[in-house]
Amino acid sequence: MRRRRPDAVRPLRGLALSALLLLPTAAPAVAEPVHAVPAADGERQGLPPMPSALDPGARAVECTAASREKAEKQDWSRQRLDLARVRRHGDGAGTTVALVDTGVRAGAAGLGDRVTARGAAGDDCVGHGTFLAGLIAGEGWGTSRLPGVAPGAKLLALRGTDERGTPDAALVARAVRDATAAEADVIAIGVALPKRDKELTSAVADALDAGAVVVAAATPDPPTANATRETPTRTYYPAGEPGVLSVADMLPSGARPGDALPTDGVDLVAPGAGVVSGGPRGSGHYLGAGASVAAAYTAGTAALLRAARPDETPAQIVHRLTATAYPADVPQLDAYAAVTTVLGDADAVARTRTQAEPVTVRDTAAADRAADRATVFVLLGTAGVLAVLWAVVALPRARARGWRPADTARD
Repeated sequence: MRRRRPDAVRPLRGLALSALLLLPTAAPAVAEPVHAVPAADGERQGLPPMPSALDPGARAVECTAASREKAEKQDWSRQRLDLARVRRHGDGAGTTVALVDTGVRAGAAGLGDRVTARGAAGDDCVGHGTFLAGLIAGEGWGTSRLPGVAPGAKLLALRGTDERGTPDAALVARAVRDATAAEADVIAIGVALPKRDKELTSAVADALDAGAVVVAAATPDPPTANATRETPTRTYYPAGEPGVLSVADMLPSGARPGDALPTDGVDLVAPGAGVVSGGPRGSGHYLGAGASVAAAYTAGTAALLRAARPDETPAQIVHRLTATAYPADVPQLDAYAAVTTVLGDADAVARTRTQAEPVTVRDTAAADRAADRATVFVLLGTAGVLAVLWAVVALPRARARGWRPADTARD
């Protein structure tokens, strides 16, 4: 049987290459930022999980044990936020971030002497508040270097939960008022309540009037993986209060985790899965997740902006965070863009979120599937063009040079 002559194949190769060079790129509707990286496999490193609360039904209170493990590398979240470059534009020095959660142990590794605790907030049995503090203002420790967003900021620890980590509206309201009295620049609230509370609403409004940027977790951390099946979509508070920056958690893909509690309003999403930080005891590391983690990262970024732009109002800071976010169904926090972007005159007018205009949290998977289908259509179209070119141009030339199909060729 005759073999296909090389010179008869060359026209096909040239046509195929030309068609591929002209092939349009089908960009997904929700693309990953160029600096997105896979999540670090913290579970394989043996890092224990950091709970958001302890078992409320246990007779005795057993605090979260010290971790004996340390992260071998920096996790995806800090790379996603580009903290190495963000550091070149400030560290939040001169600002105070009030953290309302389970408390923060002042002597915890990586926090130095920058933590001040009010009342019982200095004793963090759960460890969750100390974990969040490391994301906001941790100076980094160990060979893996796990810094917070604003390592130069001071932390005011306030408790919005009981000793076991169960949130209480009265405690949160009192903590917000204490933060306002202390003239905190940013108030980060890691807890979320399913019902609106009159006193908490008033405390948040006073904090905003006093000039604080208030950042809150859009949802509580889910207690179980099946919680979303039984939990209806609702607004959580104080994230749902007007003027509060409501933040939800996202995976490296930009989608919300499958076990995230559903909510009907959010302003930003930020890294909130497989995130590494420290705890109140020892120098080991833990894995944390949830909207509270995302809110901590956003609060740290707000502290950077308050330090760099002291003349901007809280509403303008919130607008800057949302206007410079990576565009998606729900904007994704971009810390580097927030601290470096020069907004135009039209963007200088801050816009605050209201309850009447909630932003629905949607998974980006559907958009990605649509983009994949578009790519398939383009590839099929290109294949059709190649087939026509083969039939019209390449085939006659090949036949003229003596080439015949293999099944009709004879020796």
